[in-house]
Amino acid sequence: MKKYFITALILTLAYFTAGWMDLFAFAESSGYEGAHPFFGTWISLIPPLVAIGLALLTREVILSLFAGIWIGALFITGFNPFNGTAHSLTIMTDAMADTDHIAIIVFSLFLGGMVGVMARSGGNQGVVEALGRLANTRQRGQLFSWLSALFIFFDDYANTLIRGNALRPMTDRLNISREKLAYIVDSTAAPLAVSAVITTWIGFEITQIQNTLFSLAESTEDPVLAAQLIAGSENAFTIFIHSIPYLFYPILALIFVLMTILMKREFGPMLEAEQRAYSGGGVIRPGSTPATDTTLGSLQPVEGKPRRWINAALPVFSVIVVALYGLYTTGAAELEAGERGITSIIGNADPFAALLWASFTGVVVSIALTVSQKILTMIQAIEAFVGGMQSMLMAILILVLAWGLGGITAEIGTGPYLASMLEDNLPLALLPGLVFFIAAVTAFSTGTSWGTMAILFPVVIPLAVTMGAGVGFAGGENYTILLGSISSVMAGAVFGDHCSPISDTTVLSSMSSACDLIDHVRTQLPYALLVAVVALIVGELPAAFDWIHPIWGLITGFIILYAVLKLYGKDPEETAPVAPQ
Repeated sequence: MKKYFITALILTLAYFTAGWMDLFAFAESSGYEGAHPFFGTWISLIPPLVAIGLALLTREVILSLFAGIWIGALFITGFNPFNGTAHSLTIMTDAMADTDHIAIIVFSLFLGGMVGVMARSGGNQGVVEALGRLANTRQRGQLFSWLSALFIFFDDYANTLIRGNALRPMTDRLNISREKLAYIVDSTAAPLAVSAVITTWIGFEITQIQNTLFSLAESTEDPVLAAQLIAGSENAFTIFIHSIPYLFYPILALIFVLMTILMKREFGPMLEAEQRAYSGGGVIRPGSTPATDTTLGSLQPVEGKPRRWINAALPVFSVIVVALYGLYTTGAAELEAGERGITSIIGNADPFAALLWASFTGVVVSIALTVSQKILTMIQAIEAFVGGMQSMLMAILILVLAWGLGGITAEIGTGPYLASMLEDNLPLALLPGLVFFIAAVTAFSTGTSWGTMAILFPVVIPLAVTMGAGVGFAGGENYTILLGSISSVMAGAVFGDHCSPISDTTVLSSMSSACDLIDHVRTQLPYALLVAVVALIVGELPAAFDWIHPIWGLITGFIILYAVLKLYGKDPEETAPVAPQ
């Protein structure tokens, strides 16, 4: 009851404070020229900060997200509570009407339904028993969870949803906390997608680089620079490849997850979660609200029926195969015959259509297997499918609200305001570090890494070139500044996503791992912050000043992270207060 009182009090204070401050008059006096008087001003930070602050304070994610949307809608509608409420509902409707969002919702529902059939047929239990021969310790179970990311590297959504649902029964049996599973899933999915060459991200990243360089070439009056920029736009893929070693945060995040597993050391809230799980206190925190309900009776295995691992493994395998096929066919359809290299095909693919086909195939395969073996009747299989979809509803509601908040932040100009903080009155070598910070704050506030890249690439690349970065490109004196700035946009976007409770990938990781969303954020945040600080100090800044090669920055970062874990980390099994039952 106290949490709801705090929420109501904050909303009331925000409403009346906004009226007393006369924000419209303030914004107009600031030279406003946008769609709303406060578009692109510091006021645009209030809705996401309200949502994030309330979520962390009250643990009521749905209420907090709606509060952020409502506050933003009040700003847009002139602080009329009725119009603000109506606009809030419109924003959420628009979020659900987006075709890509619809595909994600249906994909998530189908995947949940598939997992429901797999669980009801005993397939999940069969996988647990089969893997128990190999992954028979907590460390091996976590290592298997980390390695599984390498097989679904091509898309962060697929990586997150498939692995969390498939691995959860195994990690539960091994007394691995849901928080640790969500961390492993979340902190390997996007870092792989942003840094690998054959992923659904690469087309978007290269297009952003290419279009920005070409637009800059058209606007410059220097013919030599224009020629260099055009050459750069024609070699955007090469520029992207050159920027990969500068992706300090994503690469170190991947390594740090593996280090916690191999060293068997944790600290902070994650240590507490792992101690609780190991000592028999439960894989989830008592009193928490998992994003997915796995306790539904319709998902429990049928008594007296064989529990075959193939009934879970084959549907998951079919999802991966069809997803890859869908990426190939949709990508190839966008290209001419002579342009169809594997990287170009995947980069131009429609991941949402591919995942939709894949999840539907997984449903068909899972039902066909169980019915043909007479483990379930068709009616039982359909009931299990519906039960699996039902378990995803809470997470999908959170996802829709997160998208709605993203829509509000776009409407009031949160991203443009943060981008405007990048000024040209700073030393050139500090640009990558500042870009990393701004990208992280933008992704944290808006909940979208792709949106962050779309906002910042058109700002950062021209700024870097104007300040002297990349002249002559590959042969230019400050080419590393351009590479560092480009990679900092991508790395900062991933870091901000990892820290934000309104990020879609954070929500999806919690959903697939059946972990409380705020518990996932609280346990992952210290790890993400540590890696980000190390990446900034030994990677972003020294590499930008050209003091070290980026590879040495990564090696130094690895050594520092190892030392921190060694000095401050503890083994949950050795420090757990009670021995496992």
